[in-house]
Amino acid sequence: MKIETKHTLITWIKRILGFTAITLWMYIIYSISKSPAPFMEQAPYCMAGTMLIFGLLSMSYKGLEYWETKT
Repeated sequence: MKIETKHTLITWIKRILGFTAITLWMYIIYSISKSPAPFMEQAPYCMAGTMLIFGLLSMSYKGLEYWETKT
């Protein structure tokens, strides 16, 4: 695979992953906020969801960066 094509592909994958992660995060926060439970019960779910989503996004970015620098 040509280096330019590979770089373009990795850039678009990062963009799609970022957009998907932020959209999913907003949906989860919205659905948790619609719950009738008080905020103190919802806070752990908000924190766990945020950490999980952006942790997976960070791991994906690191993997893509590794793949990009491998050549």
